[in-house]
Amino acid sequence: MSTAVVTRPETAGLLTRVRGLRHTSPGRLKLLLATLLTLGLLAGLVAAVAGQSARAGTHDLGGRAQPLLIEAETIYSALADADTTAAQGFLEGGLEPATLTERYDDDLQRASTALTSAARRTPAEGAAADAVRTLSAGLAEYSALVATARANNRQGLPVGASYLSEASNLNRETLQPQARALFRTAQGEVGDGYGAAGAAGWMSLLLLLLAGLLVALLLTQRYLSRHTHRTFNVPLVAATVVTLGLTVGALAVVVNQQNHLGLAEQEGSGPVASIAESRILALQARGDEALTLAARGSGAAYESDFDAVTSRLTAGGGPLVNEYARLDPRLGTLMGRAANSYRAYVATHDQVRAFDDNGEYDRAVDLAIAPTTTQTFESLRSDLNFALEDRKAFFNDQIGQAAGGLGPLTVLGPLLALLIAGLAYVGLRARLEEYR
Repeated sequence: MSTAVVTRPETAGLLTRVRGLRHTSPGRLKLLLATLLTLGLLAGLVAAVAGQSARAGTHDLGGRAQPLLIEAETIYSALADADTTAAQGFLEGGLEPATLTERYDDDLQRASTALTSAARRTPAEGAAADAVRTLSAGLAEYSALVATARANNRQGLPVGASYLSEASNLNRETLQPQARALFRTAQGEVGDGYGAAGAAGWMSLLLLLLAGLLVALLLTQRYLSRHTHRTFNVPLVAATVVTLGLTVGALAVVVNQQNHLGLAEQEGSGPVASIAESRILALQARGDEALTLAARGSGAAYESDFDAVTSRLTAGGGPLVNEYARLDPRLGTLMGRAANSYRAYVATHDQVRAFDDNGEYDRAVDLAIAPTTTQTFESLRSDLNFALEDRKAFFNDQIGQAAGGLGPLTVLGPLLALLIAGLAYVGLRARLEEYR
């Protein structure tokens, strides 16, 4: 049994008429005109869509995804520093020093402010929203536990250490993992954001259409030159020049955008994530030291965590000893200085552990909170903060430059494409008039 393809009469008639156009000079001119108009209008439409898509993606990357990454890191590091500061204040005994109290309060305020801002940048549902809700509820509970631990410690009650341990467990086992989850989600969105900002599919289609339009214009003029014995068709020459200019301009925009997006990723958001990890891990190590001492002989888990964190930070390829100098000599200097500060801090920590293990608890505490130890760690923190701000500024600058030519492409691309279509119509319409 055979099947036949049924063609509607009107469709068959249209195809027949189109095929018939190829056999006459006016018909061929009409086909050329239809081709040029179609390519021109499509190029204009795609230019608008490509430009707008790239602009929206770039704006989202620079205005939402990357700021969310920074806010997640701020929450994470503020929680880690609050944990460290609370433990250090506890070691002082009695009334905590005002500087530590202010720093602890500032950490909670920073975490709360960043959390509020992050909530505005996350969708209502999903992993990020769940993390924000858990952090919002847990932050108040953590603050209450630390307040109870402080109150008991001021009265010299041993139960204060239990409350501090419970607060630290809440911070480390619930709050920090949620902050880490938010940080990882933001990292994923930044990675996806580069693809959206590049709008590679639309940009490639635009360049392909412009190249096709340019070839079609050249072939049309070649056809006219051979069949009408006129060397130049001025409107078509003008259309070709405009098309060439639009093609070169669009290509320049694409190359410029991809170049700056690549720099933003490789030397901006990439190092930001790595430096942020260094800061978080360093604060975690400082907290481990204080909590080990506060536990008075039962803090082996904290000491093991200190060793694991130090290994992650300083091992080959670790975030603290990455090849930052290859990206920027100034950044390399900052991170090199930070690495040296951490090594000096670890050497002091080894002395603290030696005192504590030999039963000299008071000497261990005095060395752990000594001004020289604190200054060494603060130098590390300061260098990491400067390095992080430097890379954030670099990222913002590159994103701004990446978006530089997208506005003109979105507006001028369609207008120039309409001009090209109009010139093509004028140029071929004059030749068609000759056959009437």
